[in-house]
Amino acid sequence: MLGAFARAFRTPDLRKKLLFTLAMMAVFRLGSFIPTPGVDYVNVQQCIGTAGDGQDVLGLVNLFSGGALLQLSVFALGIMPYITASIIIQLLRVVIPRFEALHKEGQSGTAVLTQYTRYLTIFLAVLQATTIITVARTGNLFPDCTVPIIPNDSVTTMLLMIVTMTAGTGLIMWMGELITERGVGNGMSLLIFTSIAASFPSAMWQIATSDNGIVNFTIFLVIALLVVGLIVFVEQSQRRIPVQYAKRMVGRRMYGGSSTYIPIKINMSGVIPVIFASSLLALPTLAAQFVEDQTTPWVQWVAVNLMDPGANVHIAIYIVLIIFFAYFYTSITFNPDEVADNMKRYGGFIPGIRAGRPTAEYLQFVISRITAAGAIYLALVALIPTIAFKLMNISTQIPFGGVSLLIVVGVGLETVKQIDAQLQQRHYEGFLR
Repeated sequence: MLGAFARAFRTPDLRKKLLFTLAMMAVFRLGSFIPTPGVDYVNVQQCIGTAGDGQDVLGLVNLFSGGALLQLSVFALGIMPYITASIIIQLLRVVIPRFEALHKEGQSGTAVLTQYTRYLTIFLAVLQATTIITVARTGNLFPDCTVPIIPNDSVTTMLLMIVTMTAGTGLIMWMGELITERGVGNGMSLLIFTSIAASFPSAMWQIATSDNGIVNFTIFLVIALLVVGLIVFVEQSQRRIPVQYAKRMVGRRMYGGSSTYIPIKINMSGVIPVIFASSLLALPTLAAQFVEDQTTPWVQWVAVNLMDPGANVHIAIYIVLIIFFAYFYTSITFNPDEVADNMKRYGGFIPGIRAGRPTAEYLQFVISRITAAGAIYLALVALIPTIAFKLMNISTQIPFGGVSLLIVVGVGLETVKQIDAQLQQRHYEGFLR
C-alpha cells in the first residue's frame, strides 16, 4: 500500500488533486481554532477544561465540527447544517412531487436540488448559530463554568457572531464542493472525516492516562480493531440480484442478451439512522437543561434514563430508533417499483421472476430482509464501544463511539477506492488486489 501511495504522488495529475485535498483539509482544521469575534478565548478554554463529554445534540454538532463548536470558532457549526439540509431535501422528495420530478430530470434537476440545499443550509446555519449563541450567553453551554465566555452581549455583537458563524458554514460548504470538483473523494465526507479523526488522539491519550490506563487502552484498541473489521466486512458486502436482458432488434442491430446484477448493500442507509436516533434521543436532554427546577419529576426521569448512554432505557430506545430509521431511509432511497419499471422498459428481468409487479414485490422482499440485518449491524456498531466503556468505567470516551468509527472507515474506504480507480486508469497497480 505504501508503494501505491508513492505511485499516486508520482503521478502529476493525481498528486495535484491529493495536495489540493490535503490543503483544504488543513484550512478547515485551522478555521476550527479561530475564535468568533466577541468570544473570550481564554475563558472558553478554561470552561472546556472543566466540562465533560457532550452527549446531547450539541455534542453531536461538536463531533462533526471537530471540537470547533465548544470553542465557538468561526467554523463552530461545522458541516452539520449541510448534512441536515441534504437529508431534509431527500425527505421532501417523498412529500413534494416537484422535487421528485427534478430528481428524475438528471443532471439539470440535480443542480436545482443542490441549489435548494445551499439555500436551506444557510437558513439552518442562521438558526443554529442563533441557538448556540443564546445557549452560550445564558451559560447553558458550560453549566459548571462561572466565567463569562461572551463578555459583551449587545445586539451588535450577537449579530456579528451570527453572521460570522453563518459565513463560516458557507465557506465550509464551498470548500467541500471544491474538493469534490478538483480533489479526490467526496468533499463533504472528507471534511466530516477530518473533524472526527481530529478528536481521536486526545480521546485515546486521556484513556491511556486514566486509572488502569494501559489495560483500558489495550482493551480499547482490541475493541476498535474488531469494530473496524466488522465495518469493513459489512460495508463491502453485497447481495447481487442477477438480471438478464432479452435480445431485441433495433434496425439492423441486435441489442441485449447480456447478464448483469443489481448490487444491494447490507447497509443501504449508511450512518443516517444513527445520526437521526442520536439527535431525537438527545432532544429531551437538551430541553431538560433549560428547566430552572431540576427536581421536576420528568427532568429527573430524563437525567436517569436518557442522559446516561449506559442506561437500559436509553439503549432500548436507541435500538428501536435505529431500526425504524434504517427502514424509513432505505424506503426513501430505494424504490422497488421504479427499479422494476426501468428493468421492464429496457427488456430486463430477474430469472424466475416475471417482469413488472412480481419483480417489484421480490425486490421489496429482499430489501426488507437485507435492511433487518443492516439495522442490527448499525445498532451493534453504535452500542458496542459505549457498553465497553461503561464496563471499564472510562469517563472519557470518543463521542458517540462506534458512529465515529463507522464514518471514518466508510469515508476512508470510498476515498481509497477512488484513488485506486484513478491509478488503474493510468495502468498502475492500485491499493486493492
